Amino acid sequence: MAKILDGKVLAEKIKSELKTKATVFQKKHGRKCGLAVVLVGNDPASEIYVANKEKACEAVGIASIIHKCKDNIKQDKLLELISSLNSDKNIDGVLVQLPLPKHLDSAKIVGAVAPAKDVDGFCAANVGNLSFGAPCAIPCTARGCLELVKSTGIKLAGAHAVVIGRSNIVGKPVAQLLLNNDCTVTVTHSKTRNLADLTRTADILVAAAGCKHLVTADMVKPGAVVIDIGITRADGKIFGDVDFDRVRDVAGYITPVPGGVGPMTVAMLLKNVLETENHI
Repeated sequence: MAKILDGKVLAEKIKSELKTKATVFQKKHGRKCGLAVVLVGNDPASEIYVANKEKACEAVGIASIIHKCKDNIKQDKLLELISSLNSDKNIDGVLVQLPLPKHLDSAKIVGAVAPAKDVDGFCAANVGNLSFGAPCAIPCTARGCLELVKSTGIKLAGAHAVVIGRSNIVGKPVAQLLLNNDCTVTVTHSKTRNLADLTRTADILVAAAGCKHLVTADMVKPGAVVIDIGITRADGKIFGDVDFDRVRDVAGYITPVPGGVGPMTVAMLLKNVLETENHI
């Protein structure tokens, strides 16, 4: 029976440590560390995420400023807002809540955030620095996954990690982080042949496909660390990429959905905000 990796517990421990960092920051600068969140439109899920981030910021002592924009905002106006936040000395981190309305170029909008304030780690400069192993803001979900893996105490060097999913937001940065920690990494995706043959060799299996119960018990190596990032909503319930009830009988460690990676994503965002000085 696998040990449950409780993201809520680990996230609370990290946030407790961040309170001290926030206090140090305030004493050093004479103000609270500031995060600006840009929310476009009225997407219910996005509004919930932003509210949760605002609450988490308040809990650790970070000033959170929400900029709500109408869903029909013109791209040049949104770029002007981001430019003003980039130059605002009281703002240390800027986050553009995704997804954006279809008439906006998401890549251009996200790329407009100054690298030093890009707490999501999505701009080209931070992506490049992650690849080089240089100091940078690391995408929050990927960083949270690594913290969960490290919490198991397993040796990362030489471990075989299989990542299911190659998105720029999760799959690729998770793979890069594991590679930076000396894992041997295999990245799989929708065109991968014989997926189960690969997953059965994984000491660390990260599922980020967004496909309900894609990973079944027969696809998991006994004793493996299984990190489930995927979220699928069906019949009023939330499901992960991993068939949790069955896989937990095979794996050594496993994250639940919800309550696994999600809380860690928010905790890593706060950590990125308080570390922005180190990214310059």
